[in-house]
Amino acid sequence: MKESGKTYRIELEPVGRRTEIKAGSSLLEAAQNAGVDLLSICGGVGTCYGCRVRLASGKLSAPTLEEETGLEGEDLALGYRLACQAIPLGDVKIDIPPESLTTPQRLQVEGQAIEIDLDPPVMAVDINIPPPAIDDLRSDITRLKTVFHDRGLSEPTIKFPLLTTFSESLRAMSWKARLAVRENEIINLLPVDKDSLPSHLYGLAVDIGTTKLAAYLVDLTTGETVAKTGAMNPQIGYGEDVVSRILYCNEHADGRKVLQARVVDSINQMAKGLCDEIKITPQHIVEAVVVGNTAMHHLFAGFPVHQLGTSPYVPSVSDPFELRAHDIGLNLAPGAYVYLPPNIAGYVGADHVAMILATGIGSTDRTALALDIGTNTEIGLAYKGRILCCSCASGPAFEGAHIQDGMRAAPGAIERVQIIDGGIRTHTIGNRPPVGICGSGILDAVSELIANGAIDSRGNLLSQHPLVRTNNGKRDVQLTPAEKTGHGREIVVNRQDINEIQLAKGAIRTGIEILLEDAGIKPEDLEQFIIAGAFGTYLDLNSAIRVGMFPSLPMGRYQQVGNAAGTGARQMLMSNRLRRKAVEISQRVEYVELTTHPSFNDQFMKAIMF
Repeated sequence: MKESGKTYRIELEPVGRRTEIKAGSSLLEAAQNAGVDLLSICGGVGTCYGCRVRLASGKLSAPTLEEETGLEGEDLALGYRLACQAIPLGDVKIDIPPESLTTPQRLQVEGQAIEIDLDPPVMAVDINIPPPAIDDLRSDITRLKTVFHDRGLSEPTIKFPLLTTFSESLRAMSWKARLAVRENEIINLLPVDKDSLPSHLYGLAVDIGTTKLAAYLVDLTTGETVAKTGAMNPQIGYGEDVVSRILYCNEHADGRKVLQARVVDSINQMAKGLCDEIKITPQHIVEAVVVGNTAMHHLFAGFPVHQLGTSPYVPSVSDPFELRAHDIGLNLAPGAYVYLPPNIAGYVGADHVAMILATGIGSTDRTALALDIGTNTEIGLAYKGRILCCSCASGPAFEGAHIQDGMRAAPGAIERVQIIDGGIRTHTIGNRPPVGICGSGILDAVSELIANGAIDSRGNLLSQHPLVRTNNGKRDVQLTPAEKTGHGREIVVNRQDINEIQLAKGAIRTGIEILLEDAGIKPEDLEQFIIAGAFGTYLDLNSAIRVGMFPSLPMGRYQQVGNAAGTGARQMLMSNRLRRKAVEISQRVEYVELTTHPSFNDQFMKAIMF
């Protein structure tokens, strides 16, 4: 029975929606109230087990008989529940697995095409080993080494994970196999295909963003990206930004292991899905390259992060690093390695190195600026052989967080806003009835309100403007009336939303201006302005310029390139030469710490104005 009067706040991650429900309502009702489509084929009676969610914080009612029947005991211990059965007993945050959503969120995996000379770290060696006989009792490894010796190849080594299956695999393949060899170490052996053509070797490139993950499956024989996918970073349930996640690790003895396990598990699921798509197994993946900002890099590898959360914010590891996939629970080939490119400084990590590599600003003669917009925005400036970089705490506003009706880029999110003849027009992802507004939509809305005189230079909504309303002493602008939304509540933009955009765009513009200042040039000197990242792909350039996030330059100088960090990761997956180039780039980059820069306060105060 629902209690009258009392309400609870429910946060639904990783879709970034928040709602309030009456006490006694279920998590499924909360999701429906927030416009989040959970699988519920049975209509909410607990028999289809499709609406599985995980409790991240807060308290729920005791598991029902349906949950004890439909969920494993281990899952219950980890906090998994059926949304239709679980009743919040206060404010709660839940984490929704991708398989519990009816429609996958839009995730940015597109990037530039790659044309490079292949020089992968793992090469294929085809073998045909004479089987043992009563008069030839040499061990399997000795027989293999003899084949290598007879062919004039260096003696191979095999480490423990592969040794446990080597003999069985060799016999199952009738002594004919394709070996994946990495610097004389055998990573895996694969069977010969039915058409007598040897199996291809594959690599996995992963970009771990603070909010999103992107993964690419690459054929190391041809260089072709054969499959790609995206997912939300499951660590969001432990904090929307890197500082919150570092704090979680500091406050929980097993924090690092928990966050590492969560992201590794997601990557395993993504790798499995990519392999299923082209009908191979993860055993075919013989190498991986993983990039991310310094905090994501450390949490993935299991390195300490405490020192990243306190001044002067130094990484534990900045050099390129290799680890065995097996050692962190990544389910690839038995001997597969994971290559982590170098970090730079502070929160500027391997993803920025990958972006510089992919965009080419590390070797350009032009004056070029490239930025990867996200919860943390990294900016690089190339000028006369120098590369300057910085990191901006732009926050999660462009992911729809901290916005009253904000959400991430999922079906039903308002992604475009226009004001035409005094009326507001919106467009949603998937042409669904609106249920919230994502980053590109809120940026458009603020830009259009500025252009139509509804917002002043300080970000205040002007009461005399016909689109501005006053409700309970607070001003807002209605984007969509309740009768036209997907959840029966109006969608608005208020002063707090505008302030969040001011802070985010102000942080980015401050970073741009300080790098230009340190290089001794002005915005108009920029010959190329490259915008990377998921949000950067979908934002409207005119809106970004109008709010002051970007300088006013000729449109021909702007270029939106998609996931450049993912592109750089793929390049390093396929080329040892480009790995060496990435190291050289990292050593050339001059890191600028914004918070201690003498111009920071003045630049930021100017940058938050419209």
